[in-house]
Amino acid sequence: MSSVGYRQLWAVDPGGWRAAGAAWAGLAGPLDRSLGELRTATGRLRGGWSGAAATAADTRLSGLRDELASIAPALIEVDQVLAELAGGLAVAKARLSQAVAQADAAGLLVDRSGGVRVDPARFRPTERAGVAAAGVAAALRAALDGAAAADRAAADRLDDLARAAGTGWASPPPPGRPALDAAPALVSAWWSGLTPAQRRWLIAREPALVGRLDGLPVAARDQANRLRLDVWRGELLAERRRLLSRVPPGPLAAIRLRGVVGRLAGLDALVGRLTAGDAPRAYLLGLDPAGEGRAVVALGDPDHADRVLTYVPGMTAGLDDAPGELGRAARVLERCAALAPGERSAAVLWLDYDAPDFLTEAASAGQARDAGPALHRFQEGLRASHEGPPARQTVLGHSYGSLVVGVAAREHGLAADALVFVGSPGVGASHAAELGVPPGEVWASSAPDDVIRAARPPEELGRRALFGAAPLAAVLGWPGRTGHELWFGHDPADPGFGGRVFSSGRGGHTGYWEAGNPALDGMARVVLGR
Repeated sequence: MSSVGYRQLWAVDPGGWRAAGAAWAGLAGPLDRSLGELRTATGRLRGGWSGAAATAADTRLSGLRDELASIAPALIEVDQVLAELAGGLAVAKARLSQAVAQADAAGLLVDRSGGVRVDPARFRPTERAGVAAAGVAAALRAALDGAAAADRAAADRLDDLARAAGTGWASPPPPGRPALDAAPALVSAWWSGLTPAQRRWLIAREPALVGRLDGLPVAARDQANRLRLDVWRGELLAERRRLLSRVPPGPLAAIRLRGVVGRLAGLDALVGRLTAGDAPRAYLLGLDPAGEGRAVVALGDPDHADRVLTYVPGMTAGLDDAPGELGRAARVLERCAALAPGERSAAVLWLDYDAPDFLTEAASAGQARDAGPALHRFQEGLRASHEGPPARQTVLGHSYGSLVVGVAAREHGLAADALVFVGSPGVGASHAAELGVPPGEVWASSAPDDVIRAARPPEELGRRALFGAAPLAAVLGWPGRTGHELWFGHDPADPGFGGRVFSSGRGGHTGYWEAGNPALDGMARVVLGR
């Protein structure tokens, strides 16, 4: 431990590194515009020039366009590297602060060089004080070692990029590609067998494949998917133009138009978060604008985090409200950072399924069953791509999303250390033991005023229908019911389910993430394993 290292860590500003990374990523926009101008100019040139010289010029310009296009993933990678460096330094600074607080509580002083000694104004040197000083010194070393490790990792990746700039960014990989539903472990092994230049070629030339393959590093998927943002937005704009061209629009076209407008707004909001340079950095792991729209976005890098949350939202979730759902994941992550500032946590919004839009759809488990294989594969992918000691993986389901999580866990298995259900209508299981996670790691919470607590099991719905109950009343039941059977099985927030229950304040079906609700701390503590 050097005194310079101690002073440097106190003085370092992680936000400065984060801002520098965002500035590098911001160059991708001007680069893309320059490429467009070059394509336009080349097209005009072809129209007015022919012969051998024209062919040679066209070949050279084509090569120049390819070289420029290959730079875009590198700009995104620089942003990733500097953002993760900032995250590592922030955690190291938090550990340093904790060590100094530990010293102060023990009556010790930490000098400007990082040395630890007894404060003579408070205590006399004793054997016990010496033990305490050794503990503080070890904590200081751990903080500085963490900062040094983050610095080395960033330097290595930047050195690799610098070498690639001199030797060529990309080279075609050998034939053969894994299928989109291939086992993540096989995908990871395939990727590991490629050279860095081959990986960059795939990211730049086949982003639709790279961005969707579970088991690939988060950084590679993020680079590939960011390259497709303009394509996805163009698809939505084209759909909006088609619908607007229908004069007058029919009722169905009007409904579709509202949906497209909503998805465009959701996409633009996500792009704003992806490019804002805020902490933690956002990683785009998947997006599909078709239908109701899907999105998979991580806050923080799951491949290097100590704790990883996967959040599965419920009914009506789609691309239009993905930014709001991401905000819920962010609030859990903020509580994790407040409770454990010396640990690196990441949170993923997993909205990669067709969520029900209406109560009639939500009354069936079909869409949850359809989502099971994809959620299983995604969690396996997080395990396969993670670097270092395994992270603690927690999967959280809200409302219908809790059924998605429960069905995936029971029918396919989930690479998860803990499952959390909030506002659940049942998880497709009668007991926690059916879900395949360690004993004591199934958690649930249900607000006292959550309408989901009145959900009725199928056999009772049938009886109610015979007596003419309205559809909403049939699904939600009526006051004064007894028992613990919900629409999709035993209430996971009932102690008889065999899981563990944490409390929630009042807030209805969506208040679990509100500031001050004990459920928010409950979710964060499960993620942290506390």
